[in-house]
Amino acid sequence: MAGVKQSVSFEVQQDAVRMLDAAAQKYGLPDKSKALRVLLDYAAANEDKWEEIFGGVHCMRCGGRPGWTG
Repeated sequence: MAGVKQSVSFEVQQDAVRMLDAAAQKYGLPDKSKALRVLLDYAAANEDKWEEIFGGVHCMRCGGRPGWTG
């Protein structure tokens, strides 16, 4: 395990937790925390995509939509 990890508490919707669990299972990751770290590493390594990632409103739950349904 590279780097020192720090325990942090985040609030996310239930569908996001299911998505992280599904990604961990699909890719043989140990748990949803590792799946989240993979996403964070991707964002850190691709700063040129930050506008795409963070620049707009991405509401998957607006207007009665269910969020991630995987």
